[in-house]
Amino acid sequence: MKLEEYLLTIEQFLRDYLKESHASGYVLGLSGGVDSSLVAAIAKKAVGKENLACILMPVHSNPKDVEDGVKVAKSLDVNYCVLDGSNAYDVLKNEFINKGQELSDGSLYNLKVRIRMSMLYAYGQTHNYLVLGTDNADERYTGYFTKHGDGACDVLPIVHLLKKEVVEAAKIYGLPTELAERVPTAGLFEGQTDEKEMGVTYQELDDFLLGKEVRKEAKDRIEYLHRISEHKRVETPSPKKFIRD
Repeated sequence: MKLEEYLLTIEQFLRDYLKESHASGYVLGLSGGVDSSLVAAIAKKAVGKENLACILMPVHSNPKDVEDGVKVAKSLDVNYCVLDGSNAYDVLKNEFINKGQELSDGSLYNLKVRIRMSMLYAYGQTHNYLVLGTDNADERYTGYFTKHGDGACDVLPIVHLLKKEVVEAAKIYGLPTELAERVPTAGLFEGQTDEKEMGVTYQELDDFLLGKEVRKEAKDRIEYLHRISEHKRVETPSPKKFIRD
């Protein structure tokens, strides 16, 4: 199946799932990155502007991220709003500090992501909207998402697309050219990029998932990331079922 055909399959899936779930629409966090922008474009085409809400959620983020997100929202002509979660983050962080509990840098970065997802679900529940996830195949395989953060969603429209396919799909939907060339980042701290954090490039990840040869260091790193993130992809563990007398 060609990519263009598969994108139509995703659109139909979103239409069907919305009808089957008896929800009123979809909501997603729009970061200005290519993944969330593509999901917004697909969702709008699938269910219409009136059934889609895009929320930009800076949490002490780079102002450029909000600018890019607004630019994408306007280019797609979708309904959007900006909800700043910085104050919520400060309150929670300071509550731990005041109790003498210092949080690690990693937990603080993930706290930002989990605040964003809480905001999406608050909006979704209020309006009977389902939350759209924006993870692609590379991120899902390596576990490059925050558990109960951006990994928490109701639907994963582009989870089977490689990063290069996401970029190609963005062009098919007419998204801004500079979007595809933007360095992938979650915007959690200064200088943060996806590839630096993962320790492997998206090109290597794409090739690995396609069964192509990659350098040994990349292969080992990818397999390691997949192994340690397995808990993010499986059902929550529980003991064996209680069989009552």
